[in-house]
Amino acid sequence: MGRRQDLIDTALRLFYEHGIHAIGINQVLQESGVAKQTLYNHFESKDSLVEAAVEHRDKLFFQWLESRMNSRPAGREALMEMFDAVHDWFNNRVPTLHRFYGCFFINTCGEYSDPEHPVHKRCAAHKTRVFELLKRHALEICTSETEAEELANALFLLKEGAIVKAHVEGDLDAALKAKAIASRMISPH
Repeated sequence: MGRRQDLIDTALRLFYEHGIHAIGINQVLQESGVAKQTLYNHFESKDSLVEAAVEHRDKLFFQWLESRMNSRPAGREALMEMFDAVHDWFNNRVPTLHRFYGCFFINTCGEYSDPEHPVHKRCAAHKTRVFELLKRHALEICTSETEAEELANALFLLKEGAIVKAHVEGDLDAALKAKAIASRMISPH
């Protein structure tokens, strides 16, 4: 597991920082200190390494976000915590997620635009997991499944918009602005 994980960690860092297609296998090998044969013992191609990096980022990001949200009471407070968590990420206060370079999953879909490509599908699955996390908390405060789905959708869109605004425009307070809108949408009970 050690060398395989070194490759995944190095690839994820480089792909997130520079883009997947901008990074060659040799750079991953050089920075990880792993031999080419070891790479191919674990991954049949660059795309399989990319898939592993996407899977690892999904695990890191989801566990971090779920943990942050679960640190607050379920429902409204947990949903508001999501925006505070994202604000910390934008402002480089989450070491496990590395420096903020936008959303790795959005960036990756820009490089793998075919929705049928396995890498694109893994990115879409991540977004679905995050949406389901929001919906689970929305169900705590909504009176119906439909209402919870609508609320989760609205909050998800606010979060995604804040990510893009922070990355593209450099608005590092975008999550707090989104939180203010969300707060008006969800009255405290």
